[in-house]
Amino acid sequence: MIPALTLGIEEEYLLVDPTTRDLVPEPSPDFMSECKEKLGERVTPEFLKCQVEIGTPVCADISEARHHLTALRTTIINVAEKYGMRLMAASTHPFAQWGRQKHTAAPRYDLLDKDMGGAIRRMLICGMHVHAGIKEEDLRIDLMNQMRYFLPHLLALSTSSPFWGGHDMAMKCSRLGIFDSMPRTGVPERYESWAEYQRMIERLINAGVMEDASKLWWDMRPSCKFPTLEMRITDVCTRLEDALCIAAIYQSLLRMLARFRQRNMRWRIYPRLMLEENRWRAQRYGCTKSMIDLGRGECLPFGSLIEEIIEITTEDAIALGCVKEVNHARTILKRGTSACRQLETFAAAKNDGASESEAFIKVVDQLIEETSADLPAIA
Repeated sequence: MIPALTLGIEEEYLLVDPTTRDLVPEPSPDFMSECKEKLGERVTPEFLKCQVEIGTPVCADISEARHHLTALRTTIINVAEKYGMRLMAASTHPFAQWGRQKHTAAPRYDLLDKDMGGAIRRMLICGMHVHAGIKEEDLRIDLMNQMRYFLPHLLALSTSSPFWGGHDMAMKCSRLGIFDSMPRTGVPERYESWAEYQRMIERLINAGVMEDASKLWWDMRPSCKFPTLEMRITDVCTRLEDALCIAAIYQSLLRMLARFRQRNMRWRIYPRLMLEENRWRAQRYGCTKSMIDLGRGECLPFGSLIEEIIEITTEDAIALGCVKEVNHARTILKRGTSACRQLETFAAAKNDGASESEAFIKVVDQLIEETSADLPAIA
């Protein structure tokens, strides 16, 4: 049977000083206390104190996810402003320096700092994770094997990290280049069954290199907490509508693959090297250039590949009630991702005579504004 494919969305945000536009290295403890008071377990601190993470409850469909994500973003924005900060949804800050940030004092984060050293201390990056409910374990593995093909496409639609530490990285997504310094990252390997996957986990745990499967930081993984397949490759989207689009496409693709499976069909499994090549192209160019159609063995404009995805998942988007959200991919292509708009804002400011630091401030202001752009009027 086709799994329920319930949704859960997690987003990480940055806390910005409205005067300097730099990050706030040590927010008031009252900020997180009030967030917890209003949102409970839906909000958590991150490794760095300048970050905050939210997570929706289990959502039956994209409409419910929209409701919760809107409420969560709105609440965090309001509380941040109460404590003299602004909220920014982007995977990197344009000019903040990672060495100036402070990590949250908690046993989990202290252990990460001890184990990972400089690799974890550099993690001044934010992402978006989407959980899709798939109770049957072998089905979860089978869909992960097939879904790997589409991970670069989702990344390309989400890019929001063109700058890092005051530098234009000439990449639409510089976040993954930073994240890949951690162990156990990237596109997951192919597994024949849940049992094979579990044997691999047990070997790593028994070897003493990790405590549990939460220390697998792949682009997609079976969650070790929930009966879900967790997509982790994407940048956090500055605009809420873009985030919902990506979640809807992910959900629709999984339903399509499950539907094919009912008919004894499947998406072809390609070598990881080929999947990694498209991953790199998504990092470098986002949605602005071409990506390899692995079936045809040639590069095609990214827009044509998205049109194909929209076409082959139409039946599934209708069944899931997310046609509008899936079709929003065309809007992303037309106006560009957050990374595209950041680069345009920076270039326009420089052309108008702004210094580099002034141009970066323009980018931060744009990001703060766009983070709340798709939300109802904030009191």
